[in-house]
Amino acid sequence: MTEDTLMINISSPLTNVHSISSKKGRRLSRQKWTANNTRTGKRKASSGVQAGGSAKRRTISASSRHVKPNSAEREKRAAAPVPKLSAKARTSPQVPGESKEHDRTFIKTSSLFRNNPEIPDVLSPVVTQVTEKVFTGNSFQELELHPHLVATLSKVLNVTSMTSVQKQTIPVLLSGKDAVVRSQTGSGKTLAYGIPLVQSLQAIQPKVKRSDGPLAVVIVPTRELAQQSFQIFQKLLKPFTWIVPGVLMGGEKRKAEKARLRKGINILISTPGRLVDHIKNTLSIAFSAVRWLVLDEADRTLDLGFEKDLTVVLNALNTAGSSRQNVLLSATLTEGLSRLASVSMTTPVYVHVSEAAGSSAEAAEHPRQAAPPAAPQVDSYAVPSRLQQHVVVVPSKLRLVCLAAVILAKCKYERGQKLIVFVSSCEAVEFLLTLLSAVLSDKPAGSHKPQLAFGFFRLHGNMQQQERTEVFQEFSQSQSGVLLCTDVAARGLDLPQVTWIVQYDPPVSAAEYVHRVGRTARIGARGSGLLFLTPSETAYVDVLASHNISLCEMKMEDVLSTLMQDDHFKGRGRWEGKKAGSRELEMRERATVLQTDFENFVHGSPESVQAAKKALQSYVRAYTAYPSALKHVFHIRNLHLGHAAKSFGLRDAPQGLSLAAEGTTKGSRKDIKRPRNKLTAKERVARLIRSEFSSGVDSEPKSKKKRRRRKLADETDPADG
Repeated sequence: MTEDTLMINISSPLTNVHSISSKKGRRLSRQKWTANNTRTGKRKASSGVQAGGSAKRRTISASSRHVKPNSAEREKRAAAPVPKLSAKARTSPQVPGESKEHDRTFIKTSSLFRNNPEIPDVLSPVVTQVTEKVFTGNSFQELELHPHLVATLSKVLNVTSMTSVQKQTIPVLLSGKDAVVRSQTGSGKTLAYGIPLVQSLQAIQPKVKRSDGPLAVVIVPTRELAQQSFQIFQKLLKPFTWIVPGVLMGGEKRKAEKARLRKGINILISTPGRLVDHIKNTLSIAFSAVRWLVLDEADRTLDLGFEKDLTVVLNALNTAGSSRQNVLLSATLTEGLSRLASVSMTTPVYVHVSEAAGSSAEAAEHPRQAAPPAAPQVDSYAVPSRLQQHVVVVPSKLRLVCLAAVILAKCKYERGQKLIVFVSSCEAVEFLLTLLSAVLSDKPAGSHKPQLAFGFFRLHGNMQQQERTEVFQEFSQSQSGVLLCTDVAARGLDLPQVTWIVQYDPPVSAAEYVHRVGRTARIGARGSGLLFLTPSETAYVDVLASHNISLCEMKMEDVLSTLMQDDHFKGRGRWEGKKAGSRELEMRERATVLQTDFENFVHGSPESVQAAKKALQSYVRAYTAYPSALKHVFHIRNLHLGHAAKSFGLRDAPQGLSLAAEGTTKGSRKDIKRPRNKLTAKERVARLIRSEFSSGVDSEPKSKKKRRRRKLADETDPADG
């Protein structure tokens, strides 16, 4: 990176050696220059003055070398005050009176606040917010439900009144009609189909037996949502013990699932891939008695590439020949979902709870039949009314420091806060978990073991299923903490008491944004969301505004001001009683101290450097994967590779970025034979990425390029053979 070096250890002996060697090099170069000018007859008129000046300097330096200071002079030098150094020149030696928390070894760090793009003012357009009334005054007792089911809702689930989506959906499903249900996240859609499903199965005469096999099939996109839906059905079926629920999902033992299928499962909850696996390989699974098919978070199921799997499931159900009731549910409706509804449903009822501000409430109370929603309504997304949405514009170099400041502000200096931080890749989750838990931990006096005032959790698709389940349960039961996760946790999960959603990496669509922030402010509770954007990505605010989503800007300075509360990040500067603006300078100094801690940890071992490179590589890969409709916002040409590396604790952008995370050994790469003048696809992509940025990679001199091309031409010339 072509930036100013700010932090050096001036007390190190190597610095003195370097200064002496540099002076000697300058003296030799000056003598060589003088000899050349003397030989050619070119000498400046001021050369005599320069020579006299240099001679004088040599005399002074020689005298200072040979004259040893006496004891009085040594005591005077020892008592001389040490100059105050800012964070830009912090060093490792102790200063009398300083606390031990400053005794860190700093190699160097470049400035966080130089060469950054200008932060534009974010002006969120005025939009007509789509609202949705969550609760109604209606009770479940008004519906024709079994008394034991109503009692279970009240005593086990602590639910007495219906939400808007439940009030509109339950009567439609009890009448036996197909339905497409669209409602905001956290509005109670699981109970909206679970209650009528249980009501209809318990009323079957003669009673349902376990050997009857699946009577209802519920398909969900993720394992965590499958586990959560299974637990809800277990509670609903407490008074109806003859109805058996079961769950099939990846990561579990297939042999145990086959045994459960042979015994019998009446309400089958599954992820698409595992259900298709059993359809092809398990003889004991049969769908001849299926009466219900529920696709929860159906749009996400299609987005994850399960369209072929859904086709296999629908064909297996249609081959059985039984008539069934179909339900599709989601907070967002897409074109693919409408196409799926037209193929799998017969005259469905479209239930849309949300309404535009200013429209009549009566118009939204009655579901519409057989007519899909208009296009403008599909594009408008409803978010919880008690959700406060914020956006902060942060230069790439400051992203990591600002994320740490947000976590410290909410979890260390406030009580009872639970955060979910969304990032784009599994590698980034693992890297941030290790880095943040190590740097943000407190080290008590007399103890070398760091302690965290709050817990860090992780959740992503590369984890083992048992570990994913344990993390999900631990975070649900904790009173505070930070969950670092990918979009695997963005759909349908009901994590209690989550107060903040931090989208560290922006989502790939407005629909995904809605599902992410929907993990908080559920069922009428309060919640907040924070979206991180770089100065080149501020147009994303307009994209969200086109979907009736309005954001309030939060200033970066307000985020970093949290560091003023923690003396652990205090620099060497003394800002008390200084002129106006000293607070901002001190805040910048503390941010630099925190960034230095991150970089020292990352460069403390080869393993952590490699983990940072893998996380950076996955970040760049995810940045190139944004859809074409958002390329004007998230384009790889706007990504400064050197600044992005800074947000992963790297001091410089790695040159071999595309090959950093490859597991191939040197021997295996030598076995790959290809012409010297041809590049692999990964090398071409890496060269294209590096060529679009001015930092991180030093370009070759032209003379060196010419020599290399000439050498390659000689090697490939057939005449030489």
